[in-house]
Amino acid sequence: MSLKLHNTYTKNLEEFIPIKKDSVSLYTCGPTVYDYPHIGNYRAYIFGDTLKRFLSYQGYQVNHIMNITDIDDKTIRDSQKKGQSLREFTEFYTNEFYKDRDMLNIIPADCYPKATDYIDEMVKIIEKLIEKGHAYVSTDGSVYFNITTFPDYGKLSHIDLSELKDNAKGRMKSDEYEKDSVQDFALWKAYDESDGDVFWETSLGKGRPGWHIECTAMSIKNLGEQIDIHTGGVDNIFPHHENEIAQSEGYTGKQFVKYWMHNEWLLVNGKKMSKSLGNFYTLRDLIDKGISPLGYRLWLMTSHYRTLTNLNIETLQGADTALSRLYEAFKALPEATDGTVDMDYKVRFVEYMNDDLNTPQALALVWELIKDTTISPANKRATMIDFDQVFGFGLADLKEEVIPEEVTKLVVERENARQNKDWAMSDILRAKINTLGYEVKDTGEGSKVSKI
Repeated sequence: MSLKLHNTYTKNLEEFIPIKKDSVSLYTCGPTVYDYPHIGNYRAYIFGDTLKRFLSYQGYQVNHIMNITDIDDKTIRDSQKKGQSLREFTEFYTNEFYKDRDMLNIIPADCYPKATDYIDEMVKIIEKLIEKGHAYVSTDGSVYFNITTFPDYGKLSHIDLSELKDNAKGRMKSDEYEKDSVQDFALWKAYDESDGDVFWETSLGKGRPGWHIECTAMSIKNLGEQIDIHTGGVDNIFPHHENEIAQSEGYTGKQFVKYWMHNEWLLVNGKKMSKSLGNFYTLRDLIDKGISPLGYRLWLMTSHYRTLTNLNIETLQGADTALSRLYEAFKALPEATDGTVDMDYKVRFVEYMNDDLNTPQALALVWELIKDTTISPANKRATMIDFDQVFGFGLADLKEEVIPEEVTKLVVERENARQNKDWAMSDILRAKINTLGYEVKDTGEGSKVSKI
């Protein structure tokens, strides 16, 4: 079975055939660096990472670009609130994003272009769009894309422009807006006093770019005029990705993206994540609650990326426990150099992942493998490491913990107390072990100690 992916543009499951044999150009909409990304944002980045990992696993050479939006309405607004320059403000949150990326074991992109470094490219594209009649200059000097000049406008988000003629006659200067406000969108925003010291002097006049033109400039510059796959969350479909298509194809006259892929919303207790509702979680919030970043990664893989998923802390804690079980099962396998990947399991794994990245079934296969007594420990270990190239749980990097001698002595004393049925002393010793940063679990194979 060949790899099949769901294309948002056609609404169909399609066989993946890259533009160039054996190589894939992949663009991921990255963070707007005005705050810590919330864990809903990270669903998009982990989905993109899983896709990239599987493409590499299948032998493709992946050229991956993820942009950094360091100039838009929100970065200007919040940098001013903090009394910082735009660069100082956005650099901080860019670095915090990189820290989160590493904790989630997301493979770094080949390049992280920043919008502020691509102003010249944006101006060039905008000037060409004006020349071709797709864009026009308004009375205040701003430049807008005329959506009526692009017949395919609305095909990604499935908007019927013929029913929106009245609305489409207006202009939308804000970066973000809803479908009921479909209008010509800003490519270049003439300087406004509210922008403070954030502006560029260009052939278009004094001002700054609109949000949507940024990704077009960065993708074309780094990946060329046509790319294989563009990913993002469903919240990016409109207006951002819809506008990307219009301005990119209006500029080049070529199909911009072959496969559009989007992950679904992440809800929290049945509601959209929001600071005002108090259900807004960052990765740091999860860590404070004792949930590991990779526990969150595993939890996401228990649902298909196109499934609307509801999060609560209890389910995340359960996933974290499952990850610990996975680690223990792996560490219990003796290290061996003669292990080989079990091909029956590998065929099934690839079959599941070829079905539009069916991670729930692929993950269930790992637990089946762990319990399979017909597979030798060496082959089981090799197979788990092979699959983890896609899952990204870091199995190959796991090392047996060196338990401090003080903790080991307490564990032995506690085991003796338990054998003597001195349960009170057993509890006291367990508490002492906890204060040293370790926990002890009683299993059928004796006491197991691990770092808290």
